[in-house]
Amino acid sequence: MKKIRYSSLLLIISMSAFFSSLKAERSPQIPPNPEFDLAITLTPNYENGKKLYGNCIVCHGPEGWGTPSGNYPQIAGQIRSVIIKQLADFRAGNRDNPIMRAFSSRRALGSAQDIADVAEYIARLPMTTENGQGPELAVRDGEEIYKRDCVDCHGNLGQGVAEDHSPMLQGQHFNYLMRQFEWIRVGKRRNADRKMTKQIGHFTFQEELAVLSYVSRLKPPAEKLAPAGWVNPDFPRFVRIGDHQNVNK
Repeated sequence: MKKIRYSSLLLIISMSAFFSSLKAERSPQIPPNPEFDLAITLTPNYENGKKLYGNCIVCHGPEGWGTPSGNYPQIAGQIRSVIIKQLADFRAGNRDNPIMRAFSSRRALGSAQDIADVAEYIARLPMTTENGQGPELAVRDGEEIYKRDCVDCHGNLGQGVAEDHSPMLQGQHFNYLMRQFEWIRVGKRRNADRKMTKQIGHFTFQEELAVLSYVSRLKPPAEKLAPAGWVNPDFPRFVRIGDHQNVNK
C-alpha cells in the first residue's frame, strides 16, 4: 500500500513538472525594448548614478550586497548591460515585480540616461563573498550539471557574458537563485532567455538543488571583491542591522 502511494506521489510530481514546462514554453515572446537599446549606447554619468542609487539602498543595501536570506539579490559588480536590461524590463512590464516596477518608474529613473547612470554605479560596487549558500553535499553533482548545461551562457566560472546580457552568477544568494530558477522554469519571469526556459524544464528538484548549491559557491575574482570590513562611504548615515536595514534620518 505504501509503495502504491509513493508511486502515485511520484506521478503527481512528474505531471506537475510536465505541465510547468508546457506553461513555460507557451510564455509569450517579450517584444524588443527600445529604452534598453538606447540606454546601452549612452555614456554613463557615475556621479548621477550614485545619487540615484540612494533610492535602492533600503532593499539592496548601500553596498549592493542584498541579503543572505535571498529576499534581495547581490547586485554589486553585476555586468552593466545586465543591470540596464533588467531595469528597462521592469519599467516596461516585461519582468514582474511590483516593488522594482515602482523603483524603476519614470518618477525614480526619469530617462534612459538615468538607467545607464545607476547601472554604472552598481556595476562598479565591490562585491562580498558572504552570500547565502546551498547544501554542500549537493555541490559535486551540481558542478557536473553546470558544466553540462550552463557554461555556454553564464561562463565557465559563472562570470556571465556581457555581449549576450547573460548575468554573472558569482556571489549570488542561494535562496534568490532558487526562486528565480523556478520562476524562469514556469514562465513567471517573462523576460528570461527562452532557450534557458526550455533547457531547464526537465530539471528535477534534486538537480536544481545541486546546480544552484554549486553556483552559490562560485566566487568573484579578487579584483571585484571589497576589502574586509568595507562599508560604502557614499552613504555614511545608513544603519546596517542584518537583513533589516534602515536609513538613519
